[in-house]
Amino acid sequence: MIFFRYQTFRFIWLAKPAGRYLHKDHQLWSPLTLADFEAINRCEKSLPKNFNFAGDVLDQWSQKEKTGERPANPALWWVNGKGDEVKWSFEELGFLSRKAANVLTNPCGLKRGDRVAVILPRIPEWWLVNVACMRTGLVFMPGTTQLRAKDILYRLQASKAKCIVASEEVVPAVESIISECPDLKSKLLVSPRSQSGWLSFQELFQ
Repeated sequence: MIFFRYQTFRFIWLAKPAGRYLHKDHQLWSPLTLADFEAINRCEKSLPKNFNFAGDVLDQWSQKEKTGERPANPALWWVNGKGDEVKWSFEELGFLSRKAANVLTNPCGLKRGDRVAVILPRIPEWWLVNVACMRTGLVFMPGTTQLRAKDILYRLQASKAKCIVASEEVVPAVESIISECPDLKSKLLVSPRSQSGWLSFQELFQ
């Protein structure tokens, strides 16, 4: 009971208005610092009204690496079973995720609040799309490549997803149910090969 009351009090305390001045586009006049986040975690500051992990955290780490305030560490270090390796710094992840965000908002025509179903294996593009969705205010909906057609259909219909980002092994399942998903406006394929009716992530990204 004591723990429950503590959690209730902590939730109320953290939910207090932040009192920060906002731009008309709902951006903070001054970005939060890492010290601000630590203070929020200690309940010494209230939560901000607006928060974007990509801009408020990842980009700050990138800036600190540039100025030498923070040692350079990989933001993403990916290795597959064949030994292929991808290593991105925070600056590189920021740059590449902005390019991915451009793909989602321009060719795919997505807007803030739209839902994006992402069915990809464990590849670096999964993280790019994830961070890109954070940047643009899109709702990221991850799914495993083991999903069957009926599972994908349920998710697309229930969420009214506007876009699906998928790898080529998922294409046959998606194509079999696509006629039953009127809200889906764009299909983005993450593969070196092209597919009729699908936008190529690699081509648009380049």
